[in-house]
Amino acid sequence: QVQLVESGGGLVQPGGSLRLSCAASGSIFSINTMGWYRQGPGKQRELVATIDRFGEENYADSVKGRFTISRDNGKKSVYLQMSSLKSEDTAVYYCKVGVVIGPPQLTGKDYWGQGTQVTVSS
Repeated sequence: QVQLVESGGGLVQPGGSLRLSCAASGSIFSINTMGWYRQGPGKQRELVATIDRFGEENYADSVKGRFTISRDNGKKSVYLQMSSLKSEDTAVYYCKVGVVIGPPQLTGKDYWGQGTQVTVSS
């Protein structure tokens, strides 16, 4: 099986910065697209950013220019550097990783992290 462990959340003032980390472990043959999603109070879960296995990044318009996604394939990890944080960024942030399991079965499946709370408040 595959496990994802998230870290880096916390309380920060408006305008501040945080860096989220997500590390995958288990029976992993390869990793495809990795991404971050968030769910704010009373809202649906939404995409924040993704990065594919070749380093192609995409971002939600609401975070473009403020957040940067990156990955370390050797460490099986994905990161989200968040700057110029706003109160609207307050949410539980979830890591999502597309994993190919094996060998020998070599089946693909998406896995989700447990979530980490980010609170932006003065």
